[in-house]
Amino acid sequence: MNWGIFEGLLSGVNKYSTAFGRIWLSLVFIFRVLVYLVTAERVWSDDHKDFDCNTKQPGCSNVCFDEFFPVSHVRLWALQLILVTCPSLLVVMHVAYREAREKKHREAVGEDGGRLYLYPGKKRGGLWWTYVCSLVFKAAVDTAFLYVFHSFYPRYTLPHVVKCYIAPCPNTVDCFISKSSEKNIFTLFMVVTAAICILLNLVELVYLVSKRCREGLAARRARATGVGHHPDGATSSCKGDDLLSGDLIFLGSDAHPPLLPDLPRDHVTKTIL
Repeated sequence: MNWGIFEGLLSGVNKYSTAFGRIWLSLVFIFRVLVYLVTAERVWSDDHKDFDCNTKQPGCSNVCFDEFFPVSHVRLWALQLILVTCPSLLVVMHVAYREAREKKHREAVGEDGGRLYLYPGKKRGGLWWTYVCSLVFKAAVDTAFLYVFHSFYPRYTLPHVVKCYIAPCPNTVDCFISKSSEKNIFTLFMVVTAAICILLNLVELVYLVSKRCREGLAARRARATGVGHHPDGATSSCKGDDLLSGDLIFLGSDAHPPLLPDLPRDHVTKTIL
């Protein structure tokens, strides 16, 4: 599998990620993908061939190997890495959709006709929800795979010798796993890095939600202040919502606010009269 394709696609996620997201992406490619490509595939390349049992019964070694290794570590890790990195691609696709929509809008109304998105890559509106859902999905996938690994291989470790008593084995036979210590080291390393990635996803999720809550509180305070000091509080409130939401903003109005007269008192007097 050519993992360079995923690296090239996900490199654009850095532009739209927070600091925690950049750390997560670096951790995935340096400590998970590279370790998988350089060492893990080589360590598990001959696991079936070197699985020896102290019997010459035909088919006994194959049945015992399938019993203790229902799914290969390498294939599980490959599936895990693919599922973990796919949500980040959705963020890039959502930003590309916004940019294409903004381009069509400019072609239709012209450069002076306003903009649909003030910043297409800014996490506001639907893009914020896409980013948050991607964090939840990535954390859920890593957690699910950690559970699967633990159910297949208790405590994420492999014994040196396993006892097999499945037909067609004539009796209980001893089977020996090759490079069990080396495999345990890499398995624990991948488990720890996956746990760190889950922690980073949760921290980034808390950061985004808390930031959105702070912005919402600030908007409420601004609206309350505007209603208390201005008679047209409803209008200022609506404008504040549009500016704070940042998802769809139209700036195409050419109308300018009316200028105050040089002598406000004279203007007030004439109006009353």
